[in-house]
Amino acid sequence: MTLVLSAGVLLALAMVVFSLVKWGNLECIGVTPVPLFTFIAILFTSGLDVGLIMFPLTEFPVYADVSASPEYAFTNPLAIEFGFWGFMIWGFYFLTSFYFCVIEPRVGFFEIPWVRLLNNIVIIGTCAFTAYLFLTNLPWYAPQIGDGQSITATFYLIVFVVILASVYSSTDIKYVKILSLASTWLFLGLIALMAIAAGMGGTAIAESAGLIGGYFTNIHKFVLPINDYHEFYLFWWFAWSIMIGQFTSRFVGGLKTWQVLFALLVFPSIPLAIWFSVLYYYHLNSIDIAGLFSIAMIVVGVTFVINSLDSLTRLYSDNLSLTVARLGRMKYIAIHVALLFGLTLLFKLDFLQIQWIGAIVIGIYFACLAYIITTKRSEVMAIRTSPEGREVDFSKIQKRSNLFAEKVPAFVPLCGAGAGIFRC
Repeated sequence: MTLVLSAGVLLALAMVVFSLVKWGNLECIGVTPVPLFTFIAILFTSGLDVGLIMFPLTEFPVYADVSASPEYAFTNPLAIEFGFWGFMIWGFYFLTSFYFCVIEPRVGFFEIPWVRLLNNIVIIGTCAFTAYLFLTNLPWYAPQIGDGQSITATFYLIVFVVILASVYSSTDIKYVKILSLASTWLFLGLIALMAIAAGMGGTAIAESAGLIGGYFTNIHKFVLPINDYHEFYLFWWFAWSIMIGQFTSRFVGGLKTWQVLFALLVFPSIPLAIWFSVLYYYHLNSIDIAGLFSIAMIVVGVTFVINSLDSLTRLYSDNLSLTVARLGRMKYIAIHVALLFGLTLLFKLDFLQIQWIGAIVIGIYFACLAYIITTKRSEVMAIRTSPEGREVDFSKIQKRSNLFAEKVPAFVPLCGAGAGIFRC
């Protein structure tokens, strides 16, 4: 699997460089372009995930223990955490965003039936993995429910209820705005709450964030897997990449290709850096998060999971025709709750792994490139502009409000969060 992953990473980075050299000054226009500020808001919210809330405090001690894991000794734990989540890794999302904005309309690779099937498998598997991450981290953040180590029946019940709420919310588009705004403002409020409670001012945050410089001075070491855990992260990023690209490509508002790359590398990395810096301050100063803070983090995590599963369930249910209109509300809820909770348990039993899903996506990358080279090479190499009929008309977001409401929540987790920011 390491060989497959390494080949995928090198292919993706090579295609990023090729796209930048070949089409660096091409004006990218999505089907529903939005102003730069709105696009930044979308990037911010599309970078949110339950692991962002629940992983760092459990990972900092591991990265700091260089006697047990000497491969982490080249820099500090905060830089490693940032490197696993931020900056260069968002180049995957640039590649898929550029592809779906400029190239896919001329190629139609994702309209091929077997590709659509694999894409749905990826979406469903990613749904279950999101719930699994939440399940496995609950004992650490809610030790009062158990022994702080094992997963009790109560945790399974909590995850079942969260999945049930997610599937129920996916039955009606009216819930999207509520989840969108909640996920955005709760996350910002959590950062402010924890920073203020720890007595962190701007200087303290800046000093903590300064440690992230260790990532940039060692950025080359994050290209290929450092160890099995880094490999897990890279597969995870691949698993999300196609869906993120489908989503963000819709809203590019006339940015040149190099500007899209800059936006995707820089803007999502800013909130990541601030959040990780606050958490690292807690880690270094051994500040206890028990009580209010752990509850607040669980609440935000629950919101993220519901938002994520709502969005992805809507996508694969539409693609597979397992919709409310066809099945009825009760049957729809029963089928999807059973499917997602069952797959979550398979992840827990190690019968299913995110590495397999990421490997499928890497396979799709290679198959897409082969398809273009063998059947669409001349059309792709002749591309000089965005697809015909695209124009930088920011009023389209209003003109297409109904279409937007139907399609956007289906693509990626928390896509509604970006939507909520500029629809409210």
